[in-house]
Amino acid sequence: MKTKSEKAVELFHTGYNCAQSVFCAFCEDFGMDFETGLKLSSSFGGGMGRLREVCGAVSAMFMIAGLKYGYIEPNNDVIKQAHYERIQNLAAKFEEKHKTIICREILGLPKGKDTPVPSKRTDEYYQTRPCEKCIADAARIIADFIA
Repeated sequence: MKTKSEKAVELFHTGYNCAQSVFCAFCEDFGMDFETGLKLSSSFGGGMGRLREVCGAVSAMFMIAGLKYGYIEPNNDVIKQAHYERIQNLAAKFEEKHKTIICREILGLPKGKDTPVPSKRTDEYYQTRPCEKCIADAARIIADFIA
């Protein structure tokens, strides 16, 4: 049986973005159909639509944490605080490995948004980008967190 990390990397190599790859590796666990998971997470790839902000793999971790532990009481600050602490803890675990949760910083890109045109998925793309490692680490971090 594949780990969530292996499943996420496999999805990435199929062509899904970083957020979709991590999020959809967990869809079954939450009774969510794969297509809904793909649609829900599609906007977060490339640091939110290639704006190169928060890494899509990190955003997916946060969405999964929300499904598992998210709050529904809008005025309960104690519950909100507990959830935000979880999110900050997840971010810190990712930062321990990658020094940042910001896509452009992970990729070594200059400040500012990127073109909306997706990068072609070639062998060179997969060999030169750190995305696969980020995806594997994010899936492993959130899997361990919710275990």
